Amino acid sequence: MSSTTGSSTVDTIAVRAVDVRKSYGKGDTAVLALAGVSLEVPRGEFCAVMGPSGSGKSTLMHCLAGLDRLDSGDIAVGDASLVGLNDKALTALRRDRIGFIFQQYNLLPTLTAEENITLPLAIAGRKPDAAWLAEVIAAVGLADRLKHRPSEMSGGQQQRVACARALVTRPDVVFADEPTGNLDSRSGAEVLGFLQRSAREFGQTIVMVTHDPVAASYADRVVFLADGLLVDEMRDPTAEGVLDRMKRFDAAHAALDQAAV
Repeated sequence: MSSTTGSSTVDTIAVRAVDVRKSYGKGDTAVLALAGVSLEVPRGEFCAVMGPSGSGKSTLMHCLAGLDRLDSGDIAVGDASLVGLNDKALTALRRDRIGFIFQQYNLLPTLTAEENITLPLAIAGRKPDAAWLAEVIAAVGLADRLKHRPSEMSGGQQQRVACARALVTRPDVVFADEPTGNLDSRSGAEVLGFLQRSAREFGQTIVMVTHDPVAASYADRVVFLADGLLVDEMRDPTAEGVLDRMKRFDAAHAALDQAAV
């Protein structure tokens, strides 16, 4: 990790949000999804984002990843600000510097596991780094499944292919949106364990949106959103600790709703 000489922390921060605001709709029907969120995720951190339904967690991830435009504020991936980039530049940045893992695996059914993993490089016209590709494939435990197509693999294996695809370009940050939502507990644990090792052993930065306290417990840090605001965080989380914190948020919301009646 680079030294933070002077006041500059660009080299140590993978993704940064500064007073991000985002709304949907106009006039009386407008919904404020993010009401001024500031967040820094250091390089090599596995950060989970949690909050009640409608808290803005998915919107935050979409904004951080350059999938949604901001109303105001700033977002930077490494040293590159996303604000003001045109669609072509945003597409290039997402391709070269960001990895994605979704609840739906989004694999191409006609391609083998290996072809799906290397697809982002093929689209960019780049050849895989053979040593890094071998390391990623070994880490997800798929060396014996590389010639199989998605229909010949379990859900857990398909999601591990998606994880490998996200890492193969050595992105600044990987965004994972409910990556274990379609998996049984065993397969989910395999995927989460891989994401955790990716941060600790490879120095990969990961931002994961989840509603599951067990999934969040694999992260280095959990940040909590409520009503479009960052309201709390927890380091070295446990499933029990996260669940307790979420229950307190739910109780507070219920009390506010009751008071508003």
